[in-house]
Amino acid sequence: NVTTYIQSGNVFVTTEEANPAKVGFQIKQEIFKDFGHEVPVVVIAKTDLEACLTNNPYLKEKDLDTKKLYVGFVSIALRSYSINDLKMSQFKPDEVQIDNTRIFIKYHIGAGKTRLDQKYIEKKLNLTATIRNWNTVTQLLKMYEER
Repeated sequence: NVTTYIQSGNVFVTTEEANPAKVGFQIKQEIFKDFGHEVPVVVIAKTDLEACLTNNPYLKEKDLDTKKLYVGFVSIALRSYSINDLKMSQFKPDEVQIDNTRIFIKYHIGAGKTRLDQKYIEKKLNLTATIRNWNTVTQLLKMYEER
């Protein structure tokens, strides 16, 4: 039972497996077996998306432009000092808050004009990440609820 959301790599699957790492590994294996490509996979459960709505500290700001909000989902739990590893002082006025396997990002100008992108995060934190804009996060949650 596979469904996609736009052409951005967002794929819904139904599985009995509760461990996201196992689901990701199985998907990765199937992609390699069928297409011969090794691709990174980050599994995001409905509870992860729900946590974005309740834990995103930027949503409390007055006059917030949600077009500047992004969420980075990462493959492993982050340590409290991971924010230091990102060397955020290099990216001011962009802002970041960390919450377990999510990185809440508020870009000052926009995602297309920053060096604080997926590749930088993956390299600095030595993990796999995927970044989605706030509209996509809310649309994915809506799709989960409709399934």
